[in-house]
Parts: sequence; C-alpha cells; structure tokens
Amino acid sequence: MKKLLLFIVWLHIAPCLYAQDKLPVIYLPENLTIHFISPEPIQYVDISTKDLIGDLPLKNVLRLKLRDTLKFVGSVITIAGEKFIAQYRLMPGYPGVPTEIEITPAAMRPLDISGIGLSQNQLRSLALSLVAKKPDKRIEKVNAFSIKAQLNHVCTIGDYIFLDISYRNKTNLKYDIADFRFKIDDKKVTKAANNQSVEIKPEFVLFNPPAFSKNYRNVFVFKKMSFPGNKVLRAELSEKQLSGRIVTLSISYQDILDADTLPN
Repeated sequence: MKKLLLFIVWLHIAPCLYAQDKLPVIYLPENLTIHFISPEPIQYVDISTKDLIGDLPLKNVLRLKLRDTLKFVGSVITIAGEKFIAQYRLMPGYPGVPTEIEITPAAMRPLDISGIGLSQNQLRSLALSLVAKKPDKRIEKVNAFSIKAQLNHVCTIGDYIFLDISYRNKTNLKYDIADFRFKIDDKKVTKAANNQSVEIKPEFVLFNPPAFSKNYRNVFVFKKMSFPGNKVLRAELSEKQLSGRIVTLSISYQDILDADTLPN
C-alpha cells in the first residue's frame, strides 16, 4: 500500500519536475547580486524559498541575492510584467557567471489580460481595412538592391499588433520570395559580441504571394510583444537563389509604443 501511495504522489509531481527542467537556468554566485532587467514594469514576483532576498529598486529591475548560501540547493522564480510572465530555475553558482539577466521574449509567456481573441476572419477584415488606407505615415524605411521597403502603419487592437509593410522594386528583375522572417536583434551587432537573435512568428499574414514585380504590400499580425530599447524588430525579406537579395527593415520598440488604435 505504501508503494502504491508513493507511486501516486510521483505521478502528480513528475509533470511539475519536468516543467521545471525546461525552464531557463540562472546561476546565483555567492556574495554577488543578480539583476533581472524587464522590458516593461514588473508587476509581481514570486520567490519560492526563504534562502533568497529580493526587491525592486526600479520599476523594471529585480534585484536578487542569496541569504543563506549553505542551505540553497535550487529554486524557481516567477516574474510577471504587464503583458508577460517568465519563470527561471535558480541554481547555486560561482564567480564569473552573468549578473545581469535580460528577460527576453524566449522566456516570456503572454498574459491575456483583456481576454480579447480575434478569429482569422476578423483579423483578415481588419488587415484589409488597413491596406485600404493610404500609406501616409512612413515610420521606418530602407533601400537595398534598388528595393525600397517602408513601414506604413503600426496599429493595435486588443492584444494584437498590426504591421503594414510595403516594398517597391525599382529594377526589372522579378523578386521571387523565399521567406519572410521577423527577429528581435541587438541594435548594434559586433563580431566580438554574443548576439542573441529571437525569431517571432506572426499570428496572421494577409497575403502569401510567391513573387512580385514592382510593388508588394502586406499586413502581419502579432500578439503584443515587449523588448528592450537596445533591441530592434527586424523584418527580413529574402529572395530565392541564385540572386538571393535580402532586404531588412528595422522597427524600434518606440514604433510599437506609438501605434495607432485600429477601430473594429
């Protein structure tokens, strides 16, 4: 009977242990302070052990330190912002580990605060209404390989962000689309830096043409996102070989914050 009870208890705790193993691991060195840096104000923190002490010296900074290094064997910390929740597995560390931890989209899970959810048909209708607007708000633009890319509009509704992007091909060579990717990268990338690129996928794409000759315009819909000011969202349009022209349009977080409200 005792073995049966232990087996039942294990069935209940095993999924939790498995989930914790999948969490990002942060090492806490003795006599050093770790700072978690959030892209938005931190609303809630749960520290599941008395062996740690922490506070919020700034709205978007969590300061964490070991209280008792001898007793600490590991724990899990939960950090929630306005629109995300992130969890990390904390382990004993050693001098030399990073003491500044940037909360990246890879560690975030969105918080559905408003409860608003839109169907694919609703997203398509809203995207079409955006395309019908004249691109009079050219926020960001870039030229590469005689192809001009520009961000026409950034709009939000509920928990969704709409990016209206257009391209103009000034050459007589048709552009065969290989892929369209969105990545959050460092603003300044050097060869010596360890650049961490996080790819994000749109929830909805209005059009999926295989190629375009002169003009191409599309709307990409994302769930609300947050990223630090030293990062940018890069919209990368790549061409099929052999030509392989790549056009990258950079979108700042301020562009997202300045988004218009899209009427439904």
